[in-house]
Amino acid sequence: MDAVDALEGPHPGPAPPSPPAPAVAATLQDVARLAGVSAKTVARALNGEPNVRDATRERVARAAAALRFRPNRLARELRQGARTGAVGLVIGGLENPFYSHLAAGVERALRAEDLELVIASTDDDPERERAVVQTMLERRVRALLVVPVAEDHRYLEGERSAGTPLVFVDRPPTGLAADVVLWDNRTGVRQAVDALVAAGHRRIAVIADRIANFTARERLAAFREAARAHGLGLEPRLLVVDVHDVPAARATALRLLAAPEPPTAFFGLNNRITVGVVAALLTTGGAQAVVGFDDFDLAEALGTTVVANDPAAMGGRAGRLALARLAAGPGLPEQVLLPATLVRRGSGERGPAAAAPSRAAAALA
Repeated sequence: MDAVDALEGPHPGPAPPSPPAPAVAATLQDVARLAGVSAKTVARALNGEPNVRDATRERVARAAAALRFRPNRLARELRQGARTGAVGLVIGGLENPFYSHLAAGVERALRAEDLELVIASTDDDPERERAVVQTMLERRVRALLVVPVAEDHRYLEGERSAGTPLVFVDRPPTGLAADVVLWDNRTGVRQAVDALVAAGHRRIAVIADRIANFTARERLAAFREAARAHGLGLEPRLLVVDVHDVPAARATALRLLAAPEPPTAFFGLNNRITVGVVAALLTTGGAQAVVGFDDFDLAEALGTTVVANDPAAMGGRAGRLALARLAAGPGLPEQVLLPATLVRRGSGERGPAAAAPSRAAAALA
């Protein structure tokens, strides 16, 4: 008899028949009572530690299975003074498919290292970002990946100095030197404008997300630069910002279509905006050219030309960067620029002659 089993006293023999599943989650003490051993022996047996007899280990396993006991991994790790086996990912809105693909890429990267992904959403609210990040850090995540919306990230300087890997995704931090993974927004926008101009368009409406958003500012600036290079006039009413969701994008497109001189082409600067523009054109029967930044579900079926990127690849790259920091420690911040490429599907290749004013648009505006 080994030392641990000797402390248990006489063994009561095989565990009794499995009881009905408990109405509440079983505890370590519940398993110990059913197995006839101490809670300490249960913990050692379930953790695979030595100095536990095989018969005792089997009896504990049967009791745990009967009670459907699940060890609290998080509590165990925190008791041991270690960080958890989790990596945090803070994203914008859970309803946006972009973020689900991004998270899938991160999760695949972490899976090989037996790390778990914990996700929280800010709903694109800068104040909520800080609260969500604080909650993640209180859970002692091993690393933190953030799609930022706040305008100042100096509040994370202490965590960065303490060695927690911080990776910002899709947008860079402000006031903080940290790793970041971005799209090549400028090249993607330039390809889109080149294609629309080549198709004969001079009146291109651009619809952007909230201007406080880095990607909105970056893509709008790239559009202005490309338009000037082609000698296009920039009519203020054709440059619309602070359009955050599909209904707002649809309403904006309808308003522009109902104008005396509607645009002959639309450029939506994110996936939700492009969906709204396509919805407006389907409603009115308009044949304006459309190019969107970011791919989206059904874009191929609808023949929508997009500046395509791969959010799963972005998530994977960010996850691997966090893993590299965990393995090698902090270093000089790295900026990774991922490609965004124009995918021609027909809507961006329509010429201006197809974009005749729509009576339906005027009626719906």
